[in-house]
Amino acid sequence: MADTPAQILKTIFGYEHFRGQQQAIIEQLLSGQDALVLMPTGGGKSLCYQIPALLRDGVGVVISPLIALMQDQVNALLQLGVKAAFLNSSQSLDEARQVERRLLDGALDLLYIAPERLTAARTAGLFAQIKIALFAIDEAHCVSQWGHDFRSDYLSLSLLHEQYPSIPRIALTATADERTREEIIARLDLTGARVFRSGFDRPNIRYRIVQKQNARQQLLAFIQAEHSGDAGIVYCLSRKKVEATAAWLCANGIEALPYHAGMGNNQRQQHQHRFLMNDSLVMVATIAFGMGIDKPNVRFVAHLDLPKSVEAYYQETGRAGRDGLPANAWMAYGLQDVITLRQMLAESGSDAARKRIEYHKLDAMLALCEQVHCRRQTLLGYFGDVLEQPCGNCDTCLEPAQTWDGTLAAQQALSCIYRAGQRFGVGYLVDLLLGKVTDRVKTFGHDRLSTFGIGKDLDDKQWFSVFRQLVAKGLVAVDFDHYGALRLTEASRPILRGEQVLMLRQDSPPGKPQRGRANGEPILSANNGPFWEALRAKRRELAEIQDVPPYVIFHDATLMAMMAAKPKNLREMALISGIGERKLASYGTAFIAVIRQFV
Repeated sequence: MADTPAQILKTIFGYEHFRGQQQAIIEQLLSGQDALVLMPTGGGKSLCYQIPALLRDGVGVVISPLIALMQDQVNALLQLGVKAAFLNSSQSLDEARQVERRLLDGALDLLYIAPERLTAARTAGLFAQIKIALFAIDEAHCVSQWGHDFRSDYLSLSLLHEQYPSIPRIALTATADERTREEIIARLDLTGARVFRSGFDRPNIRYRIVQKQNARQQLLAFIQAEHSGDAGIVYCLSRKKVEATAAWLCANGIEALPYHAGMGNNQRQQHQHRFLMNDSLVMVATIAFGMGIDKPNVRFVAHLDLPKSVEAYYQETGRAGRDGLPANAWMAYGLQDVITLRQMLAESGSDAARKRIEYHKLDAMLALCEQVHCRRQTLLGYFGDVLEQPCGNCDTCLEPAQTWDGTLAAQQALSCIYRAGQRFGVGYLVDLLLGKVTDRVKTFGHDRLSTFGIGKDLDDKQWFSVFRQLVAKGLVAVDFDHYGALRLTEASRPILRGEQVLMLRQDSPPGKPQRGRANGEPILSANNGPFWEALRAKRRELAEIQDVPPYVIFHDATLMAMMAAKPKNLREMALISGIGERKLASYGTAFIAVIRQFV
């Protein structure tokens, strides 16, 4: 075994240089000190504990919340020649005992384990008989009871400090605002840990939010125009919508699978396995899917419904482009999303304090949607990051949103809500503003209101946009005790009195062509070319033999580097980033044979 971090980085992982704070974090653990690491998805968090685990005496114990994540990381490590294994509920008793024997025999470098196993007497007995190099707590934000991915088993992880005070701990997360960071430190007893905080920016992801016109059709057009043949994830709020959307995409020529908590465990595992193994499959899912998915070549993440918080949005979109290549985060958003989420919050069993926080998080998400300036600046600002200049890689930078003086329209809408008794929903109020004499309007006698027909300067889509923005800005509230009726808030008074100007976002007209793929260029310049397809075919063949995902063999970025360098022998192949000694010996000759066909 090499005896320096840099040597391990090169010989095992195949990289020449550390990125960002990786080396400093590794040195912190090698010196026996604790660390809290806040690093964006795709930033290389795993290396920060894997390399110290290989260098320190004993086995590195990694606490991970999801079975899929453990299996994925162990598969990747085995490909590199690292002795790794996991213990979780997916194993039979015999399989678990085999892992335990290897652990006791000192035959493991890394052990991945579920958090609930740490409190078991059997685990304590095992740990008492072995040398532990370090504890790594992955997805550490799961300890936050205020967060969107809370796992109650994580609350017991403070016992690591109590029972193993001399063993260094590293807690890692890609999603944590200031409150969550403080909670991680308190609950995991990391007050003495050094905090390593990398920026949250994912510059390779292009953020784009469009107003819903026909969301399904908009999604299909987006995939067909920019991501034909790519792997992607589509998030929906309900199980029913997941099933319907997956079936509709399949009917329209997009290979898609559903995933939600209502499906049987075996079916969920089958669908997840197919997604990991396939380079061109779209997974349509609820938030039950995704955390810990390490698939690097997800080229897009799409939302057909509004996430509940900026944290959820950041984490879900962060599953795109983990390989550092360009990717898209696309979302269709409308007024009904706001109403649905606020109704869910109102009807939840949470106490008043929890609801206040959840409403605040939702308001921050709405502000991101209605943003007319750089979305990335707003997104990063939420996590305490400052981006000095607009990013140039989001929709509001590339096609700046137009604004208009909506003061008069807002006054008309607010007056209409008031005159109608604050008892009606958006559709009915739009009818009143447009002067539509429906049976319902005549029944209530509202065709005689002073506000009836005063809004004919705008069409129905424009009025829906006005109401959406009034709700998002907190000028109008939705009364869920009265079937979603709109009522005025105190904040609307200055608008009604003409004391405040209200600028509104001008929604893009339906059918407006969108700019091309993320970063404006095809993600793979040789995509679908014979050379590229031949390399992918060889990777797929080798992966199928071992029943591992193709990216475990080599990432897309490594295949692209092969296309550029065209190595003629193993010595030249070894110079390509991402090819360590084990992978060179295992796969180098096979890929050189493919390359020779095209040189």
